[in-house]
Amino acid sequence: MAGVGTQPSLRKYLGALKDTTTVSLAKVNSDYKDLDIAIVKATNHVERPSKEKYIREIFHSISASRPRADVAYCIHALARRLSKTHNWAVALKTLIVIHRALREVDPTFREELINYGRSRSHMLNLAYFKDDSSAGAWDFSAWIRIYALYLEERLECFRVLKYDVETDPPRSRDLETGDLLDHLPPLQQLLFRLLACQVISFCLPSSAISPVSVFMFH
Repeated sequence: MAGVGTQPSLRKYLGALKDTTTVSLAKVNSDYKDLDIAIVKATNHVERPSKEKYIREIFHSISASRPRADVAYCIHALARRLSKTHNWAVALKTLIVIHRALREVDPTFREELINYGRSRSHMLNLAYFKDDSSAGAWDFSAWIRIYALYLEERLECFRVLKYDVETDPPRSRDLETGDLLDHLPPLQQLLFRLLACQVISFCLPSSAISPVSVFMFH
């Protein structure tokens, strides 16, 4: 029984050690030191919502006044964070940062994210992501896979519709029949992904996904 209790504690210790090491490396090796540190701290292994100040630091680094190269680097850093982690907390926090940036940051971020997906394998393809460290982590892994699909479909909707279905007023009523028929498939697919997220969310602690549900399900 002692071993069972020790494993989660060891996992948390190793996660904290990874975060500390990554921050230390960013301080000496990165041309985007402040941004890299903010990303690590906003998407750390701690199983609690990210601190708002680190998310704001990321958003400041990719605001409209910053060069496109900074935005592209941020997307690259977030993609690297997603691709290397097998921890549900890190993956979920990274997806939340991306989702909030799509809603709250200049459209340059969205454009660069779409371009990033065209130039290489899409960063939101988490079909094989899993954290099997516990039954709860396994449940979160399923939600993360569906959430990533939702965000991918959201980008596809913007590419086809040319507006943001979450933040812009709907435009369907002003469309000609042909255009409306073109818009319906991505909208239906997005709704399907949203409903899938909502169904799985019923199995998870509300506090863990509250940063997402506040702007997805209301």
